[in-house]
Amino acid sequence: MIVAYLLQKRPDLTTIDHDLDLIENRILDSLGFVNFLYVLEEQTGREIALEDVTPEDFRTVKSIKARFFDAATDEN
Repeated sequence: MIVAYLLQKRPDLTTIDHDLDLIENRILDSLGFVNFLYVLEEQTGREIALEDVTPEDFRTVKSIKARFFDAATDEN
């Protein structure tokens, strides 16, 4: 889901490695960040407070999955 969303926003890419730095490579930028948060909230079923996250949480697909999806699994 995460990769599909990011690829939709960047049609010039065909794939995104799960360890690729999304911020450095401008795949995830400040303009799209808020929309991306809404997508994450929708997918995880919980609100994400900006004061509870760091830029490192969004650095790679791997870090996004670990922070938001693995944590949701652990809570259940």
